[in-house]
Amino acid sequence: MLGKAPEFQSLLRAMRIVSATDATVLVSGESGTGKELLAQALHRNSRRRDKVFITVNCAALPTQLAESELFGHRKGAFTGAASDSLGKVQAANGGTLFLDEIGELPLSVQAKLLRFLETGECQTVGRANSQRVDVRVIAATNRDLGQLIEEGGFRRDLYYRLHVVPLELPPLRQRQGDVNLLLKGLTTELAASYKLQPPTYGKAVLKVLNSYHWPGNVRELKNFAERMLILFSGRNVEPENLPQEFRRSAEHQHSARHASKNSRFLLPDQGLNMDELEASLIEQALVKTFGNRSKAARLLGLSRDTLLYRMKKYAIEC
Repeated sequence: MLGKAPEFQSLLRAMRIVSATDATVLVSGESGTGKELLAQALHRNSRRRDKVFITVNCAALPTQLAESELFGHRKGAFTGAASDSLGKVQAANGGTLFLDEIGELPLSVQAKLLRFLETGECQTVGRANSQRVDVRVIAATNRDLGQLIEEGGFRRDLYYRLHVVPLELPPLRQRQGDVNLLLKGLTTELAASYKLQPPTYGKAVLKVLNSYHWPGNVRELKNFAERMLILFSGRNVEPENLPQEFRRSAEHQHSARHASKNSRFLLPDQGLNMDELEASLIEQALVKTFGNRSKAARLLGLSRDTLLYRMKKYAIEC
């Protein structure tokens, strides 16, 4: 995991400390920030590094089969259970179980997961007795679990059982200086994979990339690096070569800076009618000053004679 931003380095230090234990970890962060990569790093640095790392995407679990997918089932336990099946929890015995998108786990299964976390006992669907398994659990979410609890979509007791050690991944826009570092690392890695010459990025392009909001975070940056590698291999990437969303963002920021320096108003994309705008401002000034033309002129930065001339021009009476 690449990054020199202080917030990111602090996260990595916490990750190394907690990886030496078997504590349950809840990883939070926006989509694309690298939650699964962090979970894998936790596993690699733990005493379980030589054991299995099992990933479960809770959002992809069918509601009716979620319990069976996690805890397994016996043959005949339900319609369609033609044979015994090992669940993800048993498959992760001795290793690490990564529960991605934990906020999407059906409520019907959350109670059973809570019991497993508290006792280490796993009860297979259709089996009367339970078995103990040795599994380290890491959960991740991009949702606000506190809000989800208030909405009745997540158990409060399960939240506190998962929230033993919380690790929050900062969004890319808050990782000052990491865009250049990540772009270089990702480009080098992708160039080796595609066997292509990496493109080069000038200062103007890097300035645009560093000011971009990156709503998709590191995942979006990787997609960008891959696209530029394929389209501009061995060439210099210019600002006009950037995808439209980057150019739009740069233009919007330039317009906003220019407006804040020189005007209180932003020109709408669809344009405007200057006569209508001027007439409207004059009418507003007269309303604010209760028809006092001298005060209205001062509000508009005009002389009284100029105001009277423009009132006549637009047939404004008061």
